[in-house]
Order: sequence, then C-alpha cells, then structure tokens
Amino acid sequence: MAAKRLLDDSDQNSEQPNNKRMKTRPTFASVIQEVVAVKFLDSICSALEPMLRKVVNEEVENGLRRCSRSMTRSPSLRIQALEPSSLRLVFHSEPALPIFTGSKIAGEDGNPLKIFLVDTMGDVFVPTPLPYPLRVEIVVLDGDFPSRENERSWSADDFGTNIVKEREGKRPLLAGELSLTMRDGVATVGDLEFTDNSSWIRCRRFRLGARVVSGDQGVRISEAMTKPFMVKDHRGELYKKHYPPALDDDVWRLEKIGKDGIFHKRLAGQGIKTVQDFLKMSTVDINRLRKILGAGMSEKMWDATYKHASTCDMGNKLYLAQDPNYTLLLNPICQVVKAVIHGQVCPVRNISNYHKSYITDLVKYAYGSWSSLQEVDAAVNELPLLTQGDLVDQCSNHNQPQSIRGFQRNAFLTEGSDQAEYEFGSSGYQFY
Repeated sequence: MAAKRLLDDSDQNSEQPNNKRMKTRPTFASVIQEVVAVKFLDSICSALEPMLRKVVNEEVENGLRRCSRSMTRSPSLRIQALEPSSLRLVFHSEPALPIFTGSKIAGEDGNPLKIFLVDTMGDVFVPTPLPYPLRVEIVVLDGDFPSRENERSWSADDFGTNIVKEREGKRPLLAGELSLTMRDGVATVGDLEFTDNSSWIRCRRFRLGARVVSGDQGVRISEAMTKPFMVKDHRGELYKKHYPPALDDDVWRLEKIGKDGIFHKRLAGQGIKTVQDFLKMSTVDINRLRKILGAGMSEKMWDATYKHASTCDMGNKLYLAQDPNYTLLLNPICQVVKAVIHGQVCPVRNISNYHKSYITDLVKYAYGSWSSLQEVDAAVNELPLLTQGDLVDQCSNHNQPQSIRGFQRNAFLTEGSDQAEYEFGSSGYQFY
C-alpha cells in the first residue's frame, strides 16, 4: 500500500508541470488584444509628444527668464552692471514723410539719416565722440512708446519690450542695413525700408529706434527714437502728394485735391492740369479759380491747398511779354517782376490808378497768350525779400484770404530817380 501511494504521488507530480504549462500558454485572442493595446499606446504617445514638448520648452524658457531677472536684480549675481550716464543716441533729423513700404527711408533734407552720440547734461545736447567704436542696432518701435510719464526717460527693458516684430508669415519688418558702426560719435544710416505697413498695430504708427549693442562701454547709453509716423502700402505712393510740389506736377498732387476726384475733374475741365496752371490762375483771377472749385471746397480746404502750392520751387525761368509800348517780366506763376511802360520803368510808389489798371490788363493778356511768351533764365529765387512798407492798394482779387501771404516775390527798380520797391503778391499786385 505504501508503495502504491508513492507511485500515485509520483504520477501526480509528473502531471503537475504539464498542467501549469497548459494554464500559462497564451491564446491567439490574448495575443491580438495585447498587440492592439500596444499600438493604441503608441498612437497616444505620438499624439501627445508635440504638446508635451511645447509645454516643457515653455516651462524651461520661463524658468530661465525668471533666473535671468533674479540675476539682474541681485547685485551679488550680476555679471556686469552698466552705470547710468547722461549719454544718449539721437537722430539728427526726422524721416521724410510720407513713408511707403519698399521705399528708401531718408531724412527730411533728403540726405541719409544720421545718429549722433550726445551728452544730455545741461540744457544743450553736446556731441560726444568716444575713443572706441560702438555697434548700433536699428529697430522698429510701437508708436505709443514711451508713455507720457516716461517721455524723457525709460529703461532698456522698456525699450526692448516695445520693439515691433513682423507679423506671422511676413518678411522681417525692416530691411536693409540694420547694424551700424558708430565712430567719432556719428553713424550714418544706409539703405533702409519697411516691408509692411503700420495699420495692423493698435496705434497704427511706428517709430524708428536705435540702441547700442551691449559691449565694453561700461555705461548705459540711452536709446534714440524718432517721432511716430504711419507707413503706407507702396501702391499708395502712386497717389502721394509731393512736398514741395513741382511746377509741372499734376494738380492732384496738391493737398485736398484727389486724383480723379471732383476738384481734379473740375480743374482739368478748365485746362488747369498742373501746379503751375493752378498758381497762374490764382494770380490772375482767383475768384474764377474759387468758382471752378465750387462750394465743396471750404475755406479751410482752400487754405491747405493754396499753402501747399505756395511752397513750390519756381526755378530760374522768367517770361518776357512785350510790344512797342510796354515790357513785362513775369515769374512762372504770372507775377510781375519788372514793368516798363512807354520806355520808362514804372514808378511804383506814385503809380496812378490808370497804370495799375493798365498793368493788370497787360498781365491778363500775357496769361492768355502764355505759350507765346519768351523764356528768360534768371535766379528768381534769389530776389531779396522786402521787409518794410505798408500795403497801399491791391489792383485785383480782393477776396484773397488774408491768411495767405506766401509765395510772393519782390522786385526792385534801379533806373535813375525812378528807383522803387514793390511786391507782387499771389492775390494781386501790392504796391509800396
């Protein structure tokens, strides 16, 4: 019996490993389930990986930024501190306006912009050259910076946070020579142009800024900035006004007269196509010119248009109108420079009403036959300005706005005892 039990136990022990192996052997269904689960986890990880990377990168950057600020604020951890100073960069002139995308930026005088290093100690800025060169960077700033509270003083951090970058998907906002070398306290700005307009920021205006790139100067040099300005798309350049206008510019180049607008069409319908045509008629018959423009042009609009036209450069040409009884010398806008009646220079101081009326009629006749007048070269712009004398009379155009006094040329007569001074204004002929 004992032997039988021992044999039975051995048989049971021999079967037990087989039973265990049968119980742990995976089935086909379990293998499929496991493969599906692995693939599902892989797809989830692949989907989450970009987001996790972004979150990690942002946290790392924030941590580094906080660490950098703490090092800047802590004197014990600061690597190099820039001592405050009265040195500042300044733009020598403002940019010429208007500014269009793709157009070269220049100064108001037409020359390249320049940046100077000055000492602001005291009431006068003093140019201050340094014995070593400085590297200067040109940037674009928000037009609302700085605030009124910090209009004269701001920190380097404030300046940096108000730098405007390009819109997403756009080219760099400012193209050209953005890094300059300043020697002897002066840096000249080279080719520079905007690639995008300013309409997409809140204030719709930019500033140009200049700052010294950190180096070995050891002191803080305040940044330079221009006044705020708008940047318009290049397509608007085709319709821009000219400052100053030229005599042969289309009349719609004047302020308040839009291309193909109602004023432009009215003037063109009367043969007034250029700035010179506009100014000639304003001299000869200003009432007719105002009537052509119509009631739609208010006094304020007229003042703006006329003042803009009055900045025109007349050049060096004079026009000669003559016959056996008279000789008139006129400037390009039909103002009298010299008058000789019956062989004698007109004595302007004691001129009779007859002569005034006669000269007015001669000017109107010359205006009507302008194409037949003889051109004479002369330095019209070098005629001296009259600084004294009271207005005695105006021959015509009494309704000229009294606020308009620009674009008048003075002439002087020097023949014998008839020497006299007179000024022919755009509103008529003003005798002294």
